[in-house]
Amino acid sequence: MDGFVPERGCEAQTEFIYCCGAVTELLKFGSCVPGCRLLFLIIPGESGSAEDGDVFGLSGQVEHKLAFIRTHVPRGTTLVLVGHSIGCYIILEIMKRSPDLKVMKSIMLFPTIERMAQTPQGRLLTPVLCYFRYLAYLPVFLLSLVPEGLKAWAWLINLGLLLVCHDSRVSIIIIMPPLLCAANAMYMAGQEMEKVFERDNGTIRRHLGKLIFYYGATDHWCPAQYYYDIRKAFPHGDLRLCERGFRHAFVLDAGSDIARMVVQWIRADLRTYD
Repeated sequence: MDGFVPERGCEAQTEFIYCCGAVTELLKFGSCVPGCRLLFLIIPGESGSAEDGDVFGLSGQVEHKLAFIRTHVPRGTTLVLVGHSIGCYIILEIMKRSPDLKVMKSIMLFPTIERMAQTPQGRLLTPVLCYFRYLAYLPVFLLSLVPEGLKAWAWLINLGLLLVCHDSRVSIIIIMPPLLCAANAMYMAGQEMEKVFERDNGTIRRHLGKLIFYYGATDHWCPAQYYYDIRKAFPHGDLRLCERGFRHAFVLDAGSDIARMVVQWIRADLRTYD
């Protein structure tokens, strides 16, 4: 979970807080203080870091984000919510459960908000995540014993990124989770396959003017057909289909491009806000 207030020259700061009884890593740009008027809150996919009552389940993750907003965001702050993958589902749930929040815009990047088990990746991974998850812990444990440098090298080969810059290589090391985080992520992913089925048209309809959806043209987690389906349901919505070849895991090679694009989308809203 990343919360930031844009400030010129500000640098990223990482801190750890307790939220819903779970240690939560918070990446911040700028500060969130009583005088804060506008906050960008970024909710990524698979955090790995709460079932009802447990912070690592899908519903628990929604409550975890709501608890963070209630506890750490000053009341009355205007929010720009940015979600990726299952983070988009979490955003819709946040807007449904707390309609009193002052949300200016919600950006939904490669949104996994429906029929996840029916997607190409879902059909492949649902048996593993829902029925054989514990068997998958063994290779994850063995992988955790491999030196970080070797893991990064193996992932670079696997992703075809041997020519990437050093910063991307560091990012790949970061996404190689320890055993407990991997177990938590697989647990939540299993719930996603079972629970993320029907698109929440009611919440989308109520907040349509605040939502921007961006679908991938070749996304195996939310196929382009899902874009065409939602466009039929909401012909007047701000729905976009990628024309630049970005993949679902865009953070590996196109994070800056996506960030610049998002800024362009909401620039007019920010000017109106000022």
